[in-house]
Amino acid sequence: MTIPDYQTLMLPLLRRAAQGEKRIADVAEDIADELGLSTEEREEMLPSGRQRLLYNRLHWSKFYMSKAGLIASPSRGRFVATQAGQALLDTNPSRVDVASLMAFPAFREFYRNEGQAQEREAAPLPVEPVDRVVGSSTPEEQIDRAHQALQAALRVELLERIIQNTPAFFEQLIVDLLVAMGYGGSRQNAAAQLGRSGDGGVDGVINEDRLGLDRVYVQAKRYAAGNPVGRPDVQAFVGSLVGLGAMKGVFVTTSTFSAQARDFVKHLSQRIVLLDGAGLADLMIEHNVGVRSQRVVEFKRLDEDFFTEE
Repeated sequence: MTIPDYQTLMLPLLRRAAQGEKRIADVAEDIADELGLSTEEREEMLPSGRQRLLYNRLHWSKFYMSKAGLIASPSRGRFVATQAGQALLDTNPSRVDVASLMAFPAFREFYRNEGQAQEREAAPLPVEPVDRVVGSSTPEEQIDRAHQALQAALRVELLERIIQNTPAFFEQLIVDLLVAMGYGGSRQNAAAQLGRSGDGGVDGVINEDRLGLDRVYVQAKRYAAGNPVGRPDVQAFVGSLVGLGAMKGVFVTTSTFSAQARDFVKHLSQRIVLLDGAGLADLMIEHNVGVRSQRVVEFKRLDEDFFTEE
């Protein structure tokens, strides 16, 4: 038989996750045995040649079920079924797929179309992997959807890893990002500036330009998803800026900002930027902070000018 799609692999993977902490490498062969895959099918690689196809689809299965709260990652590379995942298995389902995951509110919110969010109050969700739309869209559309899915998954992974690390790591991440964006002069100077504890909700100050002609005050809160930063926290930050005579500030969080917090900064005399987790992840990807290029694919088109006779 051929290797099943990532949705068909969800139920076998969830069953293994219910047995205790696992890694993809731990369960791949067991699932392959259950499915009766041949040696060639087990070794089949993605077109890029960088990963086995079975492993790739199992990773996608795990990723989607984790967004529904069925699977948790207690440590790097490991996963285990949650109470919700075990409860689903207790119903003896014949199949687990995207349609059944829609029964979970967390997954429905996660799966909404990224383009529909005008103000990104939550991390954008990945679109379906390319195998869901082959035959109903052009090759270019399939490539775009696959790229969006990978980018969205990367955003989620970045925020999860930030939350798993220490507050000191988060502070250093902000330093790296601001320097990569051109702020703060040298990395050493930026780190020294952001490392200074401020008063009343200001974590640090950084030069807006290399000459230090203007300064930007920074507040950073490492909150888990579902715990938004409210107006009181933002208001305290603004009050600190007033006391310092500062006009520019950046409030960074790994979570989101409440609607009241966003409304509050719209009409202030100070310029306050609220950078939520989704925006933070996007900037990290754009400026190559905490990420690296895995593969670059070049697409070429016919050069019409070459074939045009004068």
